[in-house]
Amino acid sequence: PIPIAIEDFSADPKPSAEVIRRNLMRSGRFLVGERTASDYLVTGRASAGADGRTTIDFELLNLLTGQRLLIERISAAPAAWRNAAHRISDRLYQKIIGARSAFATRIAYVSVDGQPPSQRYQLIVADSDGENAKVILQSRLPLMSPAWSPDGEWLAYVSFETRTASVYVQRVRTAERRRVSSRPGVNNAPTWSPDGSRLALTLSSPGGNLDVYVLELASGALTRLTDHPAIDTEPVWSLDGTQVYFTSDRAGGPQIYRLSIEPGSRPQRITFSGSYNARPRVSPDGRMLAMVTREEGAYRIAVQDLGNGTVRVLSKGRQDESPYFSPDGGTLVYAARERSQGVLATVSADGLIAQRLAADRGEVREPAWGPFLPDVVAVQ
Repeated sequence: PIPIAIEDFSADPKPSAEVIRRNLMRSGRFLVGERTASDYLVTGRASAGADGRTTIDFELLNLLTGQRLLIERISAAPAAWRNAAHRISDRLYQKIIGARSAFATRIAYVSVDGQPPSQRYQLIVADSDGENAKVILQSRLPLMSPAWSPDGEWLAYVSFETRTASVYVQRVRTAERRRVSSRPGVNNAPTWSPDGSRLALTLSSPGGNLDVYVLELASGALTRLTDHPAIDTEPVWSLDGTQVYFTSDRAGGPQIYRLSIEPGSRPQRITFSGSYNARPRVSPDGRMLAMVTREEGAYRIAVQDLGNGTVRVLSKGRQDESPYFSPDGGTLVYAARERSQGVLATVSADGLIAQRLAADRGEVREPAWGPFLPDVVAVQ
């Protein structure tokens, strides 16, 4: 790790520097410490404008050469101070590492409070570190399967609020929402196409079997992709939107398959390592497939190289589930169990850095990592 010192920002009413320290430490690429033992130094000063916005002037100094690598100003409304700290973290990471990071992104997840029959389900959106959590929907009946739209404006999810499963899409900022699928039987596992115009989802076929379909959001037109007596579920799109990956037990146990959305296409089995592989997620560069695999009786997060088929198990829990890549591809978020409680956890794509995220709202399930977002703070 690269040694770096991040001093508290003078006159800052918020702990921005501490958020930045935790971000860089969480990346696994930095060792945050004292100035005397560091290669880089970050300093900053905050000031309040007449419009109520806070401005932070910050600098990045290479202590080995004395060169100032960044001299920038960032401003944000008081409520967006955490986003400003995440944006500064992204700028520092980009300058030192030379690659994009995903600190200023969001995660969505479902939490469950209480015991039956008085459980409360909440759909929550939080910063990438789990902080700044906001409830965008509450229900006494189950909420499931949140999925971000490519522009980060909408979430698709499953709700049982009418006592049967329906798929909804909801605008995150305004809570505007609409029901897009409430067909008889199962309506589950929605995921957005790369262009945001369609959902792949799992529906009950006329015979009651579970198959993968594609739903056109504008017209409501429905196309059936799979037609097999086995259970076909959990579809996700390829990066170019021409294929879907899905879980099927057609070989006797859950395995992951790939299928072109062109009519008449035949599924191709992708996973062969072990007797259980499910919940596929494609990495942002399209090279890796994340999944839940069973290893020695435990369910763990693994990644498979789609080029050579190599599989690497990343997590070490007993009941790890629902992996989701960060938009930069460097980290996966997933749901783990800790002392019989569902928690949010992350692991780096190489398996070296594993951490638990903040989440203080009950039993946590099914995290989904949102895309890169446009700046909501001004960087100069």
